[in-house]
Formats: sequence, structure tokens, C-alpha cells
Amino acid sequence: MTNTAQAGTLAPNPQFQRDNWIDLCGSWGFAHDDNDIGVNANWWQRPEVFDREIVVPFPPESELSGLRETGFHPVIWYRRTFAAPEMQTGERLLLNFGAVDYAATVWLNGQCVGAHEGGHVPFSLDVTHVLGSGEQVLVVRAEDQPEDVRFPRGKQDWLEAPHSIWYHRTSGIWQPVWLSVVPTLHMTDIHLVPDLTRARVRCDIRLNTVPRTATNVTIRLSARGKLLAEQTLMLTEAELGFDIPVPQLENGVHRDHLLWTPEKPNLVDVEVVLNGERPDRVQSYLGLRSVGVGAKRFLLNGLPYYLRMVLGQNYWPQSHLAAPGPDALRREVELIKQMGFNGVRIHQKIEDPRFLYWCDVLGLLVWEEMPSAYGFSNSAIERLSREWMAAIRRDKSHPCIVAWVPLNESWGVSQIADRPDQEHYASALYHLTKALDTSRPVVSNDGWELVESDIWSIHDYAPDGAGLTSRFHEPADIEEMLTGMGPARRRLVLGGRALGDAPVMLTEFGGLSYMPKQGEKWHGYSTVADPQDFEAKLRDIFSAIAAMPHVAGYCYTQVTDTEQEVNGLLTEHREPKLPFKTLQDIMSMPAASLPHEQIDNARRRARQAAEDPSPID
Repeated sequence: MTNTAQAGTLAPNPQFQRDNWIDLCGSWGFAHDDNDIGVNANWWQRPEVFDREIVVPFPPESELSGLRETGFHPVIWYRRTFAAPEMQTGERLLLNFGAVDYAATVWLNGQCVGAHEGGHVPFSLDVTHVLGSGEQVLVVRAEDQPEDVRFPRGKQDWLEAPHSIWYHRTSGIWQPVWLSVVPTLHMTDIHLVPDLTRARVRCDIRLNTVPRTATNVTIRLSARGKLLAEQTLMLTEAELGFDIPVPQLENGVHRDHLLWTPEKPNLVDVEVVLNGERPDRVQSYLGLRSVGVGAKRFLLNGLPYYLRMVLGQNYWPQSHLAAPGPDALRREVELIKQMGFNGVRIHQKIEDPRFLYWCDVLGLLVWEEMPSAYGFSNSAIERLSREWMAAIRRDKSHPCIVAWVPLNESWGVSQIADRPDQEHYASALYHLTKALDTSRPVVSNDGWELVESDIWSIHDYAPDGAGLTSRFHEPADIEEMLTGMGPARRRLVLGGRALGDAPVMLTEFGGLSYMPKQGEKWHGYSTVADPQDFEAKLRDIFSAIAAMPHVAGYCYTQVTDTEQEVNGLLTEHREPKLPFKTLQDIMSMPAASLPHEQIDNARRRARQAAEDPSPID
């Protein structure tokens, strides 16, 4: 695909990109509003209130914001000015926010132009009607109640200082803010889902409004400069779904050069043009691949594929949930692949679209997980469901995403084994997710107390390989565990649900804490004293997992040290605790559950020996 990052112009959402977007990140005016008086006092009209500065998009709790204020500040305000871009008749100006945690209200030139709830997902506002001459004044009020556990908050602590496995908060604006000029009639969504078995791509397009007259849309798919498909259709409503035949997928022998895998992340360029009074042109891309489950295995492009994942908090000490810069997002993907993993389970975070872009481009599988609320109430259900739907809407077309995870370890549904309402909620989230996207597996409640689920995902922090082997090696032991109590003294599959042929995966394990900082709080599941002990423990655990013939994949805890959780394979500054070559050797052990891996590994070694034969003593 065309790499828009080559010239340093990677858009805030590279999978839905228009030309000439305008970045609004940088220095903004800032003010705390601890007594919540700003609305009644008309702060959007009072520039003198904003007597401090913050660097957007870094949260005020972080160092890179220029503030580093980690106390409780439930309401904060931002202000900046900008020059309006040149616009022609029939064009509109959109103000876009990547994410504002948790609730935002926005004023432009003294007029309220909109509000939004949901701290991990984007929103856009049409501000054309309030544009004035000269300098434009933009004000944002963000509210993030630090102690309210009914908001989806993920790993953000509700105590003032981080404790246990929770971290400093990320309040306010923490992803890019930008402007885009669009036609009056324009596209808001493009979803592209491949259907390899029928040699087609399903396309869904959504417009900002119903067109006044029938309007054509043209979509072109191309790979390596060669046109694969082109189709023009007529829109009379605000939404249209249609299929795009891709004849090259019909030839099963020669289509492999088109398919997307972590080893060969081939991408297809997509151009969509809405031919209204003024054309709306959007650049996108897709990966031709399928994911699913069958015969107790995870399937990629219809074939069994062993998942070697690592748990990613994607948290940086100097910027928290916000990346310290666009390059850090690419580097995170590169580091994970360099350690020998083919996937990452992003934990309790809806990640920046630019991170997902690099996963698509470089080839890294992703499990996307919704940040949890920790209370159970009607408002918690409503908030999480709305935000989860918005996350799927944003990310549905990414080839890297191969599973959706709406709940983790019964967070927010802590009595799910005994309360029917919480069990119904988890089941409803599973079915809601499947209704929005039938093309991917869904894990209803990763770790334990699973309801309907396409994968039986289990968390087991056994301190050694023998402990894992005792539960995961034999089919009878696995079935007894799934139908009874799991390693965390929780039931694994609720309600006597049939196990079927869903694969079993070990989706959290390890958590080895190597060299905790002296005199500081730390959290790990098992401690090792030195690099030799660390390597020995890793080899012991990963050897045991590789030898399990009935486990379809794993997810190790975790990529980096994060705050007091010092159980990463890398330090918080992304330095490896063991040489990358050693880590890669451990992670790439052939899996007994896929015999072809052992065969392929033997062939590879034979080729290497033939090319560079070692001397025989």
C-alpha cells in the first residue's frame, strides 16, 4: 500500500484519510476547575482564566504535557486560537478529536458546538456555522471524575496514587485534534470486510446526511499499482452496503500473494470518491484475510495458525496512555515483533489508530479489548455499550484485529457467576459484538467466568511449567478445568454451556518480575533475581506451553514494565531485559498443537545446515 508515513505526514486516522488536514496539537491555554464553576461563569468567553499552558495531546497528569499534576482534578479546560482555512461554496469545516477522557463540551467563538461522552473513541463536530472572520477561538471543557468506577476507565486508578495493578490517570485530550475541510455531503464511515470464500469484499459506506438527489460513489481497489476492482453505485440514502467482486481471489493457487498475514502483510489500496456537487475523496486500505475458529484451532485464511501474543498496556512513563510521539507507536510494534511474537492483546485500552496502522503495515495481530468500568449499574451498562460500539465502528476494517474482547476477568461484573443480570449483560455484549461484526471471533469475558465465547481463554499465573502442564496438557484435565474451577478459583465456563470445538488459549500467564526497584512498590506474579534466572524461568514456562497439543495460542504478561508492575520483557523505557535473540528463540519454539510448525522448523534447520555446514569433530 502507499505508505503515507514516508514523508512524515501520517494522518490521525490513516485508514480514513483526506488530503489537507490541519493539525491543532501543540500549546493550548489550560485551567483547572476543581469547584466546577466554569460553565456558570462563562469561561468560554474569558481568556484571562486560561493562565497556564499545556501541550496537547498529552494528559495533564503526564510529564510531556508540561504540567505533571497527578492529583484529583475532575474538570479541566483548554483554549487555543487558529486561523480558519480557505473554504469554497459547498464546503464544511469539521473539528475532530481522537479521544477526550471522559466527557467533552466544545465551544467555538463563544458558541457551544457539541458535546461527547466516551474517553477512548473519536468524535467530529461541524463548526462551519460559527466561523467568524480573523482569529477563531476554540474552548474545550473535559470532565473525568477520578473516583467514579461506573465509567469505562481501564487501568486508570480511582485512588490518587497508583496501587496494585492500576496506574496514573489520563484525563482530558490524549489523542490528536485536527481540522478537515469536507464537502457539504460527505462520507463519515467506510467499512471493508473481506470474504475470501466468495472472492469478494463487503463494503459499507455511511454519509453525514441523506443526499438530496441520487449520488454516485466509486470505489477502487488496487495492489502494487495494479487495479483489482472498480465499482460505481448510486446512493439514495445515508447508508449503503454492497459487495465488490475480486476475481483474483478465485484462483486458490495464485492468490497467496494478495493475502494478508503477519509474515506477509500485503495491503490493498482503496480509494473512495463520492461524486456529489463537490467530490469527497477518501484514501483507505484493507487486508485480504479471514479469521475464525474451527476444530479447536484459531484459523487465519482458513488454516490453523498458532497465536504467540504478548499483553500490551501501551503506557509510557512520560505520557501515560498517549504515545510520546507518532514514532513511538511504530517502535512499539517493531519491538513486539523483534521479540518473536506475532500478536498483541491491547489490555484495557482502545489504541490510537496510528498504532493499528503500523500493526496492519508491519504485520502484527491484535486482540482489541474494551476498557472496563468497575461498578455494575444501568449507567455503567449504557456507557460501556455505547463506547464499545463506537470502538468497533472505528476499527472494524483493520486487518490486524482478529478478536474482540468486551470484558476482562469479570471487571464490572464481579458477581457474574451468581447474578443473572450480570450474566445476561456479558451475553448481550457478546451478541452485540457479533451483530456489529460477524467476521471475527469474540471472547465474552477474557480469563474466566465465560458465557458465550468463540475462544475459551484462560488466565493462569502458575510459577512454573509443571503447574501449567498439569492443567493444560491432557484433554481430560482441560475439560475438567473448563467445566469446574479454574486456576484463579473462579469458574471458567458458566451455565453448563457446551464446550464445542472452540479453541483453548492461555491468554495471561507468566508475569515474571525481574529486578524490582529497591524501596519502591512493585507488582509481579513471580520474582526472579538475575538475567540467568529470568531466562531459565521463561524457557521452562514456554517449553511447557509449546509442548501442549491442545492449546491453540498464548498471551504472555507483558511487553513492558508499567508503573509499579515491573513484570515486562522490556523496561518502561523499552530496553530489553534479555537479548532480543534470546527472547525470539524462546517465543518461536514450535507448537505441538500444529505439527507443521515442527516440520517447517526441521526443514529450516536442514536448509541452514546445507548452506553453512558446521565442522564435525
